[in-house]
Order: sequence, then structure tokens, then C-alpha cells
Amino acid sequence: MKTAVSTVETKTWSLIYADFKEITKARLAISVVFSSIAGYFLGAIEINYISILLLSFGGYCMVGASNAFNQIIEKDLDALMDRTKNRPIPAGRITVNKAIVIAVVLTVIGIVSLYLLSPKTAMFGAISIFLYTSVYTPLKTITPLAVFVGAFPGAIPFMLGWVAATNDFGIEPGTLFMIQFFWQFPHFWALAWMLDEDYKKGGFKMLPTGKKDKGTALQIIMYTIWMLLISVVPAFGFTGRLHLSIPAAIVVFAMGLVMLVFAFKLYEKRDNKSARKLMLASVSYITLMQIVYVIDKFLQ
Repeated sequence: MKTAVSTVETKTWSLIYADFKEITKARLAISVVFSSIAGYFLGAIEINYISILLLSFGGYCMVGASNAFNQIIEKDLDALMDRTKNRPIPAGRITVNKAIVIAVVLTVIGIVSLYLLSPKTAMFGAISIFLYTSVYTPLKTITPLAVFVGAFPGAIPFMLGWVAATNDFGIEPGTLFMIQFFWQFPHFWALAWMLDEDYKKGGFKMLPTGKKDKGTALQIIMYTIWMLLISVVPAFGFTGRLHLSIPAAIVVFAMGLVMLVFAFKLYEKRDNKSARKLMLASVSYITLMQIVYVIDKFLQ
């Protein structure tokens, strides 16, 4: 009897944990934390592991809170789309009130954790939540410009790590911000291309022209080029302490060219398969680019 009760309790906690990961979008949150840690390593003169722990924990909480608020606001629209109808709120596994408690608690814990690093770090974290939930989320059903607005909170994590390490905002974290800002357009539009039919069920306007056409594909190419150029700017000595060696810049540029090739393939074929390849290439690019930046710093 005790074994049966124990098994039920284990399954219950397993389901709660699964729903918590879903409502906080754990995979996305972990990728954001990775970007923040990369930014921290680039900015830090001495590595403080307590600071890394606070940045990781606070960063996850802030991203998790943003995603929880987003799912509360969009619960009715999520129920209309195949991709999101099984999320905890529209599926009825978590009530709106419980989701609000989760979001608020994560916000408070996240801001406090980041404040312990520095007030500026907490400020940028709070700005990120506000823009994502109060501006980007409502705009998604109104205008494709929502993606432009959403790129601001989305670009904060990489620079947030630098600010956490230095308690300073200047050309260095500004450059990290710009790299991730321009990267988001080809990444997200490739994803939106794949999910366009499903997004339309929820009334979301995510593609820049509203269609899977040459106009959208051309804008993807343009933003990929901007991302590529800004990614190698630190090699030319214009970005303060943020420096990239020539060999590392060549590697970053080559990776960006691969992504650009996939962008041109999407322009040529304009199909979901090409969009998926570009989306996967963009994920690989942002991760590997950050790793190259960090390794290059410690090799110099």
C-alpha cells in the first residue's frame, strides 16, 4: 500500500515538475542563461562563482517569469494553436491564479538575485520582463513590428552578463546587445515561417510582410548580413575591452556565412524545409559564436 502511494506521489511531483518546465520554457531559459554566462566571462576580470550562480539562478527566474506571464495573457489564443494547446494553462493543468503566483514569485526572486550582483543588472532584468510581457506580447496580434520590439528584451541576456561582471554599461555590452539583437530576426522569422499556419489560428502577425514570400526572405538576408558584420566589429579595436582576434573573427565570419547561405536558400526555395535549416543554423551560430568569443578572450 505504501509503495503504491509513493508511486502516485512520485508521478504527481513528476507532472508538476514537467508543467513547471513547460510554463517557464526551460529549454529557452537555459539558452538565455548560457548567453548571460558567456557575457559574464567576457566582462569579468576575475571569475566569481557566486556571481555566476546568482546570474544563472536570477536569469532563469526572470525568463521563466516572462514566459509564465506570456502564457497567462495568451491562454485563450494558445488553446487555438496545435503547438500550444497542450500547455499547462489551456490544458487545465495549472489555473490562471496559480500561474500568476508562479510568475510573481519568479519575478521577485529573479530581481533580488540580480540586484545582489548589481542594481544595473536588476534594472536590465526588470526592463526585459516589462518589454516582453507588456509591449511585445500584446503587439503580436496587432502588427509584425512586435518582432522588432521583442528583439530588445531578447538581446539583453548576452550584454546582461557583462553588466553583471562590471556593473557598467558601455560600448562593450552595447556591442554584445547589437549582435544578439540582429541575430533574432533571421532566427525568429525562420521559426515563424515554419509555424505560420499555426500562428494564424491564434491571430499572430509574426512575418514582416505577413506572408511567406520573397519580401520576408529578403529581410531575413538583410538582417543576417547586419548580424554577420557586427559580430566581427570587435576585431577592429573599436569596442573597448571587448576584443576579438583575427583568427577568431575569421571563424565567426565563416560561421555567419554558413547561416547566410541558408538564408539565401530560403529566398530561393521559400519552403518550410529551408526555414527549418536556417532556424537550426541560427541556433548553432549564436551558441558557437559565444563559445568562440569566450575561448578567444582566455587565449589572448
